[in-house]
Amino acid sequence: MQYSQAGQGRVFVIRLEDGDILHESIEKFAREKSIVTAAVTAVGGVDKGSRIIVGPDNGRAAKIVPMEYVLDDVYEVTGCGTIFPDEDGNPVLHMHLACGRNEHTVTGCVRAGVKVWHVLEIIITELTGCSARRCLDAVTGFRLLRP
Repeated sequence: MQYSQAGQGRVFVIRLEDGDILHESIEKFAREKSIVTAAVTAVGGVDKGSRIIVGPDNGRAAKIVPMEYVLDDVYEVTGCGTIFPDEDGNPVLHMHLACGRNEHTVTGCVRAGVKVWHVLEIIITELTGCSARRCLDAVTGFRLLRP
């Protein structure tokens, strides 16, 4: 286990609008507001054609191949995530959503491109005094959190 400690800074209440791309919108907002590290929560709806990463094809394979799932209709969602900078200081959102429609639910990472359906409410809680970064891990190819 690795960890660091942080304090709480500003809190932002955001409404994303129809057609916004979730991770692009949040990362742009973070750059504009100079948010370096944060916790993020979301609730609302996402549109047909949104893409999420639902896991690796084979979790223990030497090469990790992500599986992508495309939503076939509008889904209700709730999710949480974090913002931490990469090695160059760019804010990177890592967020997972649980997407539900009728009795069907699928959960995954938003990096592939999640499109807002009419409204998605976001709360960003800035973390202060935190030096954590996302750094490229040569073994997995992921940008892993280094607290």
